[in-house]
Amino acid sequence: MENRGLDPVPDSERTGRVRALFPTWVTANMTVLLLTVGAGLTVFNGLNLWQVLAVAAIAPVISFGLVGLVSIAGKRGGAPGMALSRAVFGQRGNLFPGALLWVARWGWETANAVTGSYALLAVLDLLFGVRGDNTLVLVTLTAFVGAGFLVSGLGFRALRLCSRVSVGLFGCASLLVLAHLVGSTPWRTVLDRPPGQAALMIAGVGTLAAGGISWVPSAPDFARYLPRSASATAMVGAAVGGALVTVLPMVMMGAVMAVESPDLAATKDPVSFIGELLPRWISVPYLLTAVVGMVLINAMSMYSAGFTAQTLGFAVPRAWAVGVNAGISLFLGGVLMIVATSFVGTFLSFLTLLGVTFSAWIGVFGVDLLRGRTYDAAALMDTAPGSGYWYAGGFSRQAMAAWGSALAVGLLFTDVEWFAGPLAGTWVGRDGLGWAATILVSAGLYALLPRPADMTGGQPTGF
Repeated sequence: MENRGLDPVPDSERTGRVRALFPTWVTANMTVLLLTVGAGLTVFNGLNLWQVLAVAAIAPVISFGLVGLVSIAGKRGGAPGMALSRAVFGQRGNLFPGALLWVARWGWETANAVTGSYALLAVLDLLFGVRGDNTLVLVTLTAFVGAGFLVSGLGFRALRLCSRVSVGLFGCASLLVLAHLVGSTPWRTVLDRPPGQAALMIAGVGTLAAGGISWVPSAPDFARYLPRSASATAMVGAAVGGALVTVLPMVMMGAVMAVESPDLAATKDPVSFIGELLPRWISVPYLLTAVVGMVLINAMSMYSAGFTAQTLGFAVPRAWAVGVNAGISLFLGGVLMIVATSFVGTFLSFLTLLGVTFSAWIGVFGVDLLRGRTYDAAALMDTAPGSGYWYAGGFSRQAMAAWGSALAVGLLFTDVEWFAGPLAGTWVGRDGLGWAATILVSAGLYALLPRPADMTGGQPTGF
């Protein structure tokens, strides 16, 4: 069990290998929600197969390229991402993006937990003909969240081991599905679909990239055990490669399945169609391995959320901080499964907000990293006035100004179920690129502002 919290990993314990990041980022994408997104690109966006493949290739290169870039901070500072963020925003200033990202993680974990619970219910229906009522819904949801809490509570080594095993299982099950689709799909119908509008391709990239962007602040958490000499290029390659080998086939399978079952793009239960479209000997193992993958996605998210809770001042061990998020996702998941009428619509709206929320932080943190930021271990942990990262009253005014301005701009371009910004009707808003505008504003503004001086005396360094 890992007992380390926010404290940076000393060089003597940094024995990790860059290649271990590859199964980590494969695991981060092992969700059947990608099938639903692929179906939506065909049904709602009207894209043909080649356009869907282009979207599924471009989006992870953008989003997980940022994941790989920010993971470099982990090898530099040896601490979780939101602890390193103190050096950028100041000890008090970091509380504001930290709180917002922590709340955003509730939604991500809730959506994933609901999807995993639906997969469990689908397996019970296929094997035993058991139809889920509200009691069974809550039982499966509790089991799913509990499994994620157990793995994340054990810590880094448990996550790494489970990721290696689950990647093999999920890969084999996905190959079975692909083989079945090759033989059973009416390819002439699929290939004869006319192309959709280029603007809707861009919107698809924006939607799909938003999910990957949510992992960017967590990237240092999984790289902090790497030695300082680890290759930055290899770290970026592991993140992009791990995402591509998962996202590309999953989105393609969803698009192909939507030809026979277009309702899967709008169903409340995003995995129920699998049992209808696939033979039982494929659908059951596939759903079971998908459940394992989604448990690990939630475990990874809870693991990072535990660190975020600690940076917000929760003076509890990391495992207990993880438990706070587990309880919240259990409550919200139960509400969503029992009350919500449109899971997919809610999920896509959440992805849009998630992208904007995380992007404001990414732009500032990324520019600070590219400036050659070094991290002082003692100053990261010293939250008292006068500490190395105290700046002016505990705030880096430059970072806070860039972050707040970008967040406001991103919301102006946002259009979701619950509200629409005044600029949502522009091409940026219509194409779902509010997150991109947010990154550009936060990065550009922070780059133009003078660099705040800390009290650590650290010198910029290269990658």
